[in-house]
Parts: sequence; structure tokens; C-alpha cells
Amino acid sequence: MQQPHVPTPGRAMDGTGPDAAAPGVPPAPGAARVLVVDDDATVAEVVAGYLGRAGYVVDRADDGPTALTRAAAHWPDLVVLDLMLPGMDGLEVCRRLRARAPVPVVMLTARGDEDDRILGLEVGADDYVTKPFSPRELILRVRSVLRRTLPAVDTRRLAAAGLTVDPAARRATRNGVELALTLREFDLLAFFLRHPGRAYGREDLMREVWGWDFGDLSTVTVHVRRLRGKVEDDPARPRLIQTVWGVGYRFDPSGLEETD
Repeated sequence: MQQPHVPTPGRAMDGTGPDAAAPGVPPAPGAARVLVVDDDATVAEVVAGYLGRAGYVVDRADDGPTALTRAAAHWPDLVVLDLMLPGMDGLEVCRRLRARAPVPVVMLTARGDEDDRILGLEVGADDYVTKPFSPRELILRVRSVLRRTLPAVDTRRLAAAGLTVDPAARRATRNGVELALTLREFDLLAFFLRHPGRAYGREDLMREVWGWDFGDLSTVTVHVRRLRGKVEDDPARPRLIQTVWGVGYRFDPSGLEETD
């Protein structure tokens, strides 16, 4: 396995501060619990150290079965999960976690292949970071994902085209049947329902829904495709979440136009 760059003990991975890997901030009462799953002890220690310094409660596991056991004992608010694990890989761990509850997952991978990253998103990961990585970027990604677990500022119930979204309850239905949506899929659907008829580029959606000013735009493409699979009668010919060629996507509650 490709080895990520890690610092010597007591030095930040980006060289910006002394002793940055050591947890130095006691978690506040009610602090979010993060489960770090990585078979590389050095990487796991660095990641756990940065998360601890950021004020999170951190659990660690070095393989898939142990991760599932730890998660069952103390259900995490978020999982930082390595893709390449011995025995049970990160994709299978992600599938099993998400089969139990919609826990947010940030995938860590040393692979540069885009297909692997997209596959991670398709099994339910909410974000990914490629090794070697900046711990500061990882913390920002974790914070961004966790922010999405909080009730939205606008908690008004949304409804259109047989779809309903209750932001306060984090519940969405289609024709009265509850939808099994990931964190990002829920936020994306809520955003579309709040802004019907307007076309948004992938950069716009990444900024408005993910809260990022940069990132891999294929993340947006994958989530739109997955969301279409749950809200469209025929995902191959979407009528609600339409493609606007050269621009991005538009939510059309009338569903009168067909796109491919």
C-alpha cells in the first residue's frame, strides 16, 4: 500500500506548528465522537491527534471488524475510514455502517484512481481525502460534514412534485414513502426544493450545499446521480432534476420537460 506522508512525532504534517499531533484540548461536554479506522498506526495516531486537538472525542480501530464492534459499542457522530484495510475493506465497512444508520463517513484513500473515490461516494461516504493529505484540510472536511448533521437554519417543511422534506426532523418522503438518503443527498434535495426552476452549476452546488469553495466536482455529479435514483420514476430520463447543458442542474417540480 502506498504510504502517506506523515510527520515525525511532535511536528505538524504541514509543518505549521509544534506538537500539533498531540491531543491538547479536552473534549467539551457533548463533543462529537469520531471513529478513526486505519491499519497504519502512524497515520491513525496523527489523525486522532489532530481531531483530539480540535476538541473531538476520538475512538480508533485498525481493521473492519474492530471498527464495526467499536461503532456498535459507542455509535460515532462521524467515521474517518481508510479505504484499504486488511480482511474487510473500507467500502464494505461503509456499507455495513450505513445499513445500520446514516452515520457520516469521510473516506481516506491512498489510491489516485477516480473510480475508487466515486465508488466510495456511491456506497454512502459523504466525502473523501486522498493520501498524502493535509490534516488541516481533513479537520475542515470533518467540520463541514458534521455541520450538515445539525438542523438547518431554515426548518420550514418543503414540498413539491410528491416530495416532502422536513429539515428539522431530517426526514424526506416521496409519495408518502420515506426516502433513505445520505447526509449530502438530503441537503441536496432540500436545496433543490428551496430553489425550484433555477439552474445551478456544479461549483454553485458545491459551495451552497457542501460549503466548499474548492473540491472535486465529480462529487456533485455522483450525488446528483444517486439522488435521481431515489426521486425519479426513470433515473435514466430525469424529469425533476434536469440537466441544463453547459450550466449544471435545475429542479423542475412540474417535470414537464425531459432531459437525458
